[in-house]
Amino acid sequence: MSLGIAFKGAEGIVLAADSRVTLLAVVQLPGLKVPAGTQLVVPATFDNATKLINSKSQGHIAAVTFGAGAIGQKEPRTAASFMPEFDSKLAKELADTNEKNQRLTVEEFAKKLGDFFSYQWNKAAMPTQGIDDMIFFVAGYDDERAPYGRLYEVRVPSHPAPTEFLAGQFGAIWGGQREVTDRLLQGFDPNLPMLVQEHLDTPSADRAKAADALAVKLREKLTIPIPWQFLPLQDCVDLCICLLRTTITMQKWVVGIRGVGGAIDLATITQSGGFTAVQQKKISGEQL
Repeated sequence: MSLGIAFKGAEGIVLAADSRVTLLAVVQLPGLKVPAGTQLVVPATFDNATKLINSKSQGHIAAVTFGAGAIGQKEPRTAASFMPEFDSKLAKELADTNEKNQRLTVEEFAKKLGDFFSYQWNKAAMPTQGIDDMIFFVAGYDDERAPYGRLYEVRVPSHPAPTEFLAGQFGAIWGGQREVTDRLLQGFDPNLPMLVQEHLDTPSADRAKAADALAVKLREKLTIPIPWQFLPLQDCVDLCICLLRTTITMQKWVVGIRGVGGAIDLATITQSGGFTAVQQKKISGEQL
């Protein structure tokens, strides 16, 4: 669930995500008359999860996570709750190589993140099929001389090796409950191409290929004309907030899984300034 956005702009990178995590629980409700053996799956939402994560030793790289909200079936834990352990492991690895202040490239960091969370996934005996991946957009700058950032995707458990997006380009990628964002930016719901093939009674063996081809054509004709390479960093920030806030607002009236909600956490990464939390929820007490 949730919605994560990574914007690679000419002036810097923006990472943004909501704060809602959804756990599905099988429950029995006393007094409710249902057929024997019927199980009720009830979503439980928590609106203070941290999906914008960064490492203390690598101030030029950060990530947002979405998809599977937790690791562990009996005792689930969010990705953010594992970050102190990841930081400790990373610090030990760098110390063992006598490189305490070593600056990792974005790809190197993404690989270590993928390996770490794959280990945690397997350690918790999580299923490898029939469940959403825990996905990370990992972004940052390779070194002080790199003029532009780099952006990778890591998928646990299906593809923990980093896959680069927007190499040599500027633009945005997003994932999770992306229906509203797809409609706003691409002009159509992601389910539309396959629905068209089903309506046209395209042979089953050809439907996926035909749907992919139609999606390409629709994007060419319907994608909103945003000059990605032109936008100042503030406009990149504003656009990410707009997309997240619109999704959160629309889901107030949706019958279904309302998986995007809570506060919007957002950070920028620039060549000179590194990681900067622009807006991030804080622990607070009761407002008296």
